Amino acid sequence: MSQLSKIMEFNQDFVEKKEYESYLTSRYPDKKILIITCMDTRLVELLPKAMNFKNGDVKIIKNAGAVISQPFGSVMRSVMVALYELDADEVIVVGHYECGMASLNADKMINSIKERGISEQVLSTLENSGIKLTKWLRGFDNVEDGVIQTVELIRQHPLLPPGIPVHGMIIDPATGALDLVSEGY
Repeated sequence: MSQLSKIMEFNQDFVEKKEYESYLTSRYPDKKILIITCMDTRLVELLPKAMNFKNGDVKIIKNAGAVISQPFGSVMRSVMVALYELDADEVIVVGHYECGMASLNADKMINSIKERGISEQVLSTLENSGIKLTKWLRGFDNVEDGVIQTVELIRQHPLLPPGIPVHGMIIDPATGALDLVSEGY
């Protein structure tokens, strides 16, 4: 049985038993907070528990490294939607120790891309179109610097509403302990 089949089978049972009822909430975050964090599997349940959030409390945006690299890209657009349309009025960027983005090697990843069937022609076309994969696939040297860079990008954004606090934290993916690296008040 495929993973997709298992998901669909489970979901049918979940809906039939009305297990969703304990998760019902509005689309607006009760605590008016937006979290930007990493997609690391260790944080799926740990981060909300460690920060005392339950379903409906916060908006959460997840991506590799909790990094916003494009000031007018899709992640920043999601930040603006949360602030202007969904009543969030505080932002917390949460990186984590032992993040894979801290050790991301663009050249190694490009080799993996080739090994998995992407042709040199495609890579050359991208390069000749101005897309520098080695820059685009670069991580950060240190998680604290990565968090602070994202915090500063948000704070300096020309569309950030005045008075919105933007904080930076780092979570330990083993214990859930939080270190505040930038307070936005």
